Amino acid sequence: MLKRISLFLLCLFFAWNESCLALEPSEVLVVANRDMEGSVDLARYYMKKRGIPASHLLSLPLSLDETMARAEYDNVLVKGVLKSLETLKPTHRIDAIVLMYGVPLKVAPPPLTSEVQARLHTYRESQKAGVKNDAEPDADVGGIEQENKEMRQKIRDLLNTNQRAAVDSELSLVKVEKYDLEGWIKNPYYLGFQGQDGAISKNEVLLVCRLDGPDVATVRRVIDDSVWAEENGLQGLAYFDARWPEPIKSHGLDGYQVYDSSLHRAAEIVEQRMEVVLEATEALFPEKSCPDAAMYCGWYSLGKYIDSFEWQRGAVAYHIASSECSTLRKKESSVWCLKMLEKGVAATIGPVYEPYVQGFPVPHVFFNQLVEGYMSLGESYLVSLPYLSWQMVLVGDPLYQPFKPVEVNDLKKQPAP
Repeated sequence: MLKRISLFLLCLFFAWNESCLALEPSEVLVVANRDMEGSVDLARYYMKKRGIPASHLLSLPLSLDETMARAEYDNVLVKGVLKSLETLKPTHRIDAIVLMYGVPLKVAPPPLTSEVQARLHTYRESQKAGVKNDAEPDADVGGIEQENKEMRQKIRDLLNTNQRAAVDSELSLVKVEKYDLEGWIKNPYYLGFQGQDGAISKNEVLLVCRLDGPDVATVRRVIDDSVWAEENGLQGLAYFDARWPEPIKSHGLDGYQVYDSSLHRAAEIVEQRMEVVLEATEALFPEKSCPDAAMYCGWYSLGKYIDSFEWQRGAVAYHIASSECSTLRKKESSVWCLKMLEKGVAATIGPVYEPYVQGFPVPHVFFNQLVEGYMSLGESYLVSLPYLSWQMVLVGDPLYQPFKPVEVNDLKKQPAP
């Protein structure tokens, strides 16, 4: 599913389902929510723009909420997708799924059994008693606080919060019959895991993203801007917002330092294709300080978008912070994914819940693939994303390719993740 140019180099790392081809429109399945007004029409609009066969539209009756029950996910979405894959199999291999506006964003953990609910009730009653004891004059505050901490952990464990996920990330494993819902699963396409054994293989993974946003007009604009920028070239400045100066050494760094260092490396890579502005202090770009923004990656303003950017048509941007894609519809929210879509980006990435920093696409890997021009947006995302069955979402057209490939002789050495 990767570009035929520099075939050997790309196939060496990223053979897609036993072959090495560019993602084609005929390899995309589009899923719409027939119960959401505008979803099916947007799907048809996108498919016409990209030349995706009409038979590749799957329209399902899905919840209108942004969170779907696990039973609905299993019995409606998964079954519908698997049936479509089987129907199309004789004539088309499907490598990517695009979820349209209206398809739920999150899948809840499995429901609790009556036995677990009873234990949960007991734990919560004990927790309440612990809070009351803490207020008593002669209470052993330290001991009670420790007990309360342990009780809070027991409650979290019972609630199965590590079994909830982004619909998109979970659906990447739709071809896998059984896997552990607890926590994440290594993505076999991630560059950093090449040569390692994992629970799943590449031919079991699909690229899943979505064309979504706060309203129909925004999603249509995203589709149009992606096609326009692909035809005319993505122009403007790239902004990277690190928190610290670039470290002298790259080994022995903790999780936050690794990603901060990756932002520095991403800035160096992108500078070969466009002008870069790098901020390397704990301050963030002030409001209205970033004109002509074509790309952005940075951190850390949790759940509070800063209106710093004047977005260029076709802009690609993501902010590294928790739950920044927890909603794409609640216009009163200030999470980064929603606000960046409202303000004009064509593609963004974010988590629906707490992903931990290592759950994010690695910036220098993502931007390196994107600006080299051999991979599309969707492919660049997939090979830079460490984990599946987890919290991350790509909002954008997987076919979007904002840069023309560099000459083969000018190819840089693949950066280490």
